[in-house]
Amino acid sequence: MPQPILAIVIGSTRPGRIGPKFAEWFRERAVAQGGFAVESIDLARVNLPLFDEPNHPRLRQYVHHHTIEWSRRVERVDAFVFVTPEYNFGYNAALKNAIDYLSEEWANKAAGFVSYGGVAAGTRAVQQLKQVLTALKMVTVAESVNIPFFSQFIDDAGHVRPNDAMNRASDAMLEELLRVTALLRPQTAGPDSSPNGAVQPAEPVVA
Repeated sequence: MPQPILAIVIGSTRPGRIGPKFAEWFRERAVAQGGFAVESIDLARVNLPLFDEPNHPRLRQYVHHHTIEWSRRVERVDAFVFVTPEYNFGYNAALKNAIDYLSEEWANKAAGFVSYGGVAAGTRAVQQLKQVLTALKMVTVAESVNIPFFSQFIDDAGHVRPNDAMNRASDAMLEELLRVTALLRPQTAGPDSSPNGAVQPAEPVVA
């Protein structure tokens, strides 16, 4: 069986966001760990409009090209780490929108979190995310990376300077993600949703 794919999802999309810096730091830790093939998903580049499919996501009768591409991208991934800020005691709208576009594509996959914020370190956003992902049949791991007063870990050149607690937490979460993914992968290796393995859109496809 090929190496499982871990996608690091950058949840913040606003100008001036700090999420990509923490995502890149975590990506380097994940690559060094060696258990996953690692890729990044930047929701600012995916640029999904506010949910605009006429059919419920569980039907997978997508009519928009952006949804079909998003479905394919999520479908091929085995585990996710969501890099999320905390907005007003919760997580941001762009991340919720991206999650809500799909249903079965998320199921039976492991999820972890790198959160950042002020005194709460983004943990209130993570607690809300766990409820949503559990409803989609994802398995969230207990280990997480929670970064308080995040600006203290960014140097003058804009690079992340983690402390030992961040490094230990990231390594522990990666080990648990790898263990859970090994258990879940047989559940995601069922028949393809179409003869060629691609999601079949409803007709006509709207650009």
